[in-house]
Amino acid sequence: MASKGSAALEAMVEEATVDAYGDDEQLAGLFTMIEEHLAVPFTTTVLGVEVTVRKIDLTADTIVALCIRGHHRQRIDLLDLPLPTPAPDGAAWIDAYRHWAGN
Repeated sequence: MASKGSAALEAMVEEATVDAYGDDEQLAGLFTMIEEHLAVPFTTTVLGVEVTVRKIDLTADTIVALCIRGHHRQRIDLLDLPLPTPAPDGAAWIDAYRHWAGN
């Protein structure tokens, strides 16, 4: 998936944060859009190991992906999560979140 242009990402961030006052509420707005639109589960590779992203979660200061491999579970910051090719449906919202975060 080609990354969306800056103007398109700005529009997505605006849509997610339109009623937000401050970073915490903006983060929650972006999380809501990711949670609603991102198709999970999907597989990706983290440090050379294939994992399944089972769900997305909001922490106090970031959005994380719950990655599972066998009995092992690891939360990985969504800003650091490599996306597969092709990216799952709704991954543009991850791009918007990364844009908002300055990544």
